[in-house]
Amino acid sequence: MALTARVPELLRERTFRRYWSGQTVSLVGDQISLMALPLAAVLVLGADAAQMGWLKTLELLPALLLNLPFGAWADRRANRRRIMIATDLGRAALLLTLPVAYALDLLTLGQLYVVAFGVGALSVLFEVCNVTLFVALVPTERYVQANSLVNGSRSMAWLAGPSIGGILVQVLTAPVALLADALTYLASAGYLAKIRPVEPAPAPVVKGHFTEGMRWVLRERSMRALFAASGTVQFFNYMFHTLFVLYVTTELGLGAGLLGLVLGTGAVGGLLGAVCSGAVVRRIGIGGSLVAGFLGFTLPLVLIPAADGPLPLVVAVLFAAEFLSCAGVMIVDVAAGSFQMALIPDAVRARVMGAFRTLNHGFRPLGALAGGVLGTAIGLRPTLWIATVGAVFAVLWLLPSPLPRMRELPTREGESVGVAP
Repeated sequence: MALTARVPELLRERTFRRYWSGQTVSLVGDQISLMALPLAAVLVLGADAAQMGWLKTLELLPALLLNLPFGAWADRRANRRRIMIATDLGRAALLLTLPVAYALDLLTLGQLYVVAFGVGALSVLFEVCNVTLFVALVPTERYVQANSLVNGSRSMAWLAGPSIGGILVQVLTAPVALLADALTYLASAGYLAKIRPVEPAPAPVVKGHFTEGMRWVLRERSMRALFAASGTVQFFNYMFHTLFVLYVTTELGLGAGLLGLVLGTGAVGGLLGAVCSGAVVRRIGIGGSLVAGFLGFTLPLVLIPAADGPLPLVVAVLFAAEFLSCAGVMIVDVAAGSFQMALIPDAVRARVMGAFRTLNHGFRPLGALAGGVLGTAIGLRPTLWIATVGAVFAVLWLLPSPLPRMRELPTREGESVGVAP
């Protein structure tokens, strides 16, 4: 009984537990792909900085092109859960083509580009449906706890996924390692098939349906500030991510296994951030948590282009940067996710999140492309300096807005609700 009492209340509910389990296993697979896909390009196909930029750009371009139309489409659907299951199956099928092509000696950069774009497109559709499924499963006063649990899973994925991915790449080669991610999508689909939540009714089709989400984001002052800060971080952070694997393997001399350990061990900070995020929100409020999280996420990454010297020193610097940055990003994700879930009306939820991601995540492919171009033109380390220092200034968008002074979650009626432990 004492052990059961320590289990978070939401995980005692079978429906949420199945949803959370599906999210957890899929997130681990995503981290394996995060290692295996670029390593397949670098180690198997000999991709250079420009080609790595194109690969990351095509992976992220669907966020720019498809969030808005997919959000408008999803708001008119009655059963988003079934759509999410279909996207899981589609992503698994796409990833399975890579080890098959590799086994037949037919793998090309062109196929990597197509798979990266296809998986990115299906992921966009999954996520715009997921925000609606989440609020169907979780009461408002439990948003912070639920987001902490989901982001805790993300941290565990960061901890286990890169290490597993690095080992699988070393033992099986990068394309074959992608089999593991395909299996996690199948597992996610299986968990979603076992839940039957009562989803919000589909929105009626009215004049302005397609653009309502965008208009809602732009006229809501706090969302505008959050978008500007997040968009700035996304742009510079994806300049960084596009070149990170290439930089640490070619200029710093880390192998795939050691890189996986660096990322996995650094993710302990993410787990700590997710575990502590509820206490941080209660202590300094939802707005203070956003400001602290943005700074905690971006400042430590400046250590990475500064890393130099003997390999043990370089690895120690990378460990510190990853640990601190992952802790900060978890606080941002929990606070921002809970704020958005509480504020956005059900009738426009998928459209608003689609619009927000179009504006916000749309900066990712632009940052990836800029990273590839600058990395080729001025070198990897100078580009990483621009990327990491630029991201720090994102917090300036938040300071003039109402967000830093906001202590509690808003409600859609303009009131506030307390944050459950």
